[in-house]
Amino acid sequence: MLTLNTEPDAELAVAAARAGAAVVRTMYGDSLPRFEKTAGDFATAADLAAEKAICDVLRTARPDDAVTGEEGGHQGAGDAARRWLVDPLCGTLNYAAHTMLVAVNVALRVGTDITVAASADPFTEEVFWTDGERACLRRGGVDEELAPSPDSRLVDVNLDPPFPNDPSFRAVRLLADPDFVQEFRPRVVSTTLAVAWVAAGRRAAYITDGHLRDSVHFSAGIALCRAAGCTVTGIHGQPLHTGAGGLIVAADRQTHAALLDMISRQTRRAGIRSGD
Repeated sequence: MLTLNTEPDAELAVAAARAGAAVVRTMYGDSLPRFEKTAGDFATAADLAAEKAICDVLRTARPDDAVTGEEGGHQGAGDAARRWLVDPLCGTLNYAAHTMLVAVNVALRVGTDITVAASADPFTEEVFWTDGERACLRRGGVDEELAPSPDSRLVDVNLDPPFPNDPSFRAVRLLADPDFVQEFRPRVVSTTLAVAWVAAGRRAAYITDGHLRDSVHFSAGIALCRAAGCTVTGIHGQPLHTGAGGLIVAADRQTHAALLDMISRQTRRAGIRSGD
């Protein structure tokens, strides 16, 4: 039998995500201590315990790799060629309010590229994973290829700060755009599990502002969507992690083009207002 030390990186990402998900699932519903981070943001004891479980798996298998955790920050050499990006509980506010919409995200950056990733749903016990070439859903020990689809017309919009492109772009304004509401069905689940859902065909698209390079929240979902064949760009259609930043992930080019047009109109209107 293979040990963790000889497992491929993709299998290690899955194992680490599952370890974190098991903690999140076990601690769900408990009255958990909270640890304030910034105004309106906090971690729970489950965040910390899940991150420890993930990091224990990674350190045992790859002791020389660096880790960046949502709660523990940077560990290991700052210039490490291999760095794991860990978000042990994406959707802490949901979780603390006893809402089962969260994700456990693990991704590996080698050089400048995310090479493998896993995003686990603790409550369905599904793991979305990629080895950089395939994108799969593992459920009950069985893998199936992910297949993006625009058919649901559901588009998730991230309303959480920061908003570096305000006032020219605010994702929330899409919800008041009559064309957006006519063509799509907006959703706000407030967890990056929804990014993995685009790769899986459960969402038509996902939109957020922000600068996302090396993001512990988004790196896993972006890698999944790229491997699944989604259209992935910044908010103005530019290559990811350039210019204004942000993220549009769409199941197909047509959905991406429609969203890009709506965002462009919003940006133009903001420019006109600022010039008045």
